[in-house]
Amino acid sequence: MQRVLFLCTGNSARSQMAEAFLRKYGEDRFEAHSAGLEPKGLNPLTIKVMQEAGIDVSGQKSKGVGVYLGKVLFQYLITVCDDAEKNCPSTWPGISKREHWSFEDPAALEGTDEEKLAKFRQVRDQIEIKIKEWAANPQ
Repeated sequence: MQRVLFLCTGNSARSQMAEAFLRKYGEDRFEAHSAGLEPKGLNPLTIKVMQEAGIDVSGQKSKGVGVYLGKVLFQYLITVCDDAEKNCPSTWPGISKREHWSFEDPAALEGTDEEKLAKFRQVRDQIEIKIKEWAANPQ
């Protein structure tokens, strides 16, 4: 089983969604994890939109990269935000493949509750499509 780490800044939305979707679509080929450079806690809208997709992430926790760095070997490191790509440690023991998937931060949207929820749904759907494609043919 190949270990995959999804990394973003806050580990509150995008990386959490990616972790959950890889668990769903990766079958028994991948062990999915997520972390953030500056963990902020799981965003309640992440929980809501993932429940709408039939996935319960309420038990997932927001974690910092220190939980894994130098302690767990990953075959894949996938950054899901531009900030994490820019600030991620350039060397990571054991990583054989590193990818960057740029998704907009739904938590950064200023607007009404409905506008925020719509952005979370949009990003969720983008991540689900990307995970399905990637899990079928990892690079």
